[in-house]
Amino acid sequence: MFRNITPVVQNLLLINIAVYLVASFVLPVLNDWFALYYIQSPYFKPFQFLTYMFMHADFWHLFSNMFGLLIFGPLLEQFLGPKKLFTLWMVCGVGAGVLYSGYTMYQYKSLEEKISTFEASPDPEYFNRLVIENRGYFSPEVFDFVDQYSRNPEDPMYIERAEKTLSAILSLHANQPMVGASGALFGILVAFGMLFPNTQLFLLFPPMPVKAKYLVLFYGLYTVYNVLLNSPTDNVAHFAHLSGLLIGAVLVYNWKKDRNSFY
Repeated sequence: MFRNITPVVQNLLLINIAVYLVASFVLPVLNDWFALYYIQSPYFKPFQFLTYMFMHADFWHLFSNMFGLLIFGPLLEQFLGPKKLFTLWMVCGVGAGVLYSGYTMYQYKSLEEKISTFEASPDPEYFNRLVIENRGYFSPEVFDFVDQYSRNPEDPMYIERAEKTLSAILSLHANQPMVGASGALFGILVAFGMLFPNTQLFLLFPPMPVKAKYLVLFYGLYTVYNVLLNSPTDNVAHFAHLSGLLIGAVLVYNWKKDRNSFY
């Protein structure tokens, strides 16, 4: 495996590993600077659309992304050439960050409208629905407060606390960063599936062979399912994964049409 590693794949591996080590053990502040924040967050900087894809939450996050690059990247680089592989990685990574930011803006505005509705007409049942929709941001104690508020729906103290709780959720939405090269990796994955659809891959879990096109289809459908599910307890940026898949598919499709510059 390591003997067949290609230059661009090798450099991407080294850069990602080096950044992770520096951010983990030398300059932890890089995690705050280089992660991608919501566009209207005070922590947002335009360069984060690029830097977030070189940051990772923990070792296993880094390992899974780099392992995927190591498995699929070298053959793609040999086929497409170093320039196109690097373009694929960067365009999918940056593009996934941009589209994900648009998606988070939609979610933020939607939540903002719901909070405004509650503030205009405070209602314990409506507050309870908002808590359930965003339960991933709460400790279990909040449900004790929901019960107390339900028994005292007109109490100004409970209404004020409910409003502060919802404002805190909105702040968490705005200031929750995204990191990782998964959007870029999903672009690599879909490119592999489009260019080598019938290549047999042997899965580790479950241990069975599968053609590349079916693996890509499975990941695509699984990602769409999670985007639609939109579980509040899931901290994986599934929409960024889907964005990487779509951008990679469009890029490879256009390259395949242009036979003069494809190879």
